[in-house]
Amino acid sequence: MSWLIYYIIAVNIAGVLSMGLDKMKARAGAWRIPENSLMLIALAGGSPGIYAGLKIFRHKTRHLKFSVGVPIIFLIQAAIIARLVYLGIL
Repeated sequence: MSWLIYYIIAVNIAGVLSMGLDKMKARAGAWRIPENSLMLIALAGGSPGIYAGLKIFRHKTRHLKFSVGVPIIFLIQAAIIARLVYLGIL
């Protein structure tokens, strides 16, 4: 179980940092992190980190994929985790 906690922490840190890095790159007009890569981080369990990065850096706030999609991904993931806890799997 402790490995799962470390994984969730790591993927969420990666999410926040990825959003910050992409915002810096956007301002500089440099190479950007593809939106699909950011969404993959969210799907991999980093949806709170991606959403935090969205709010902290005010980045991708006009994209429905991020402003609506990431919270939906989080709710689905939270429901799955709650169900697994209820069943005693986690």
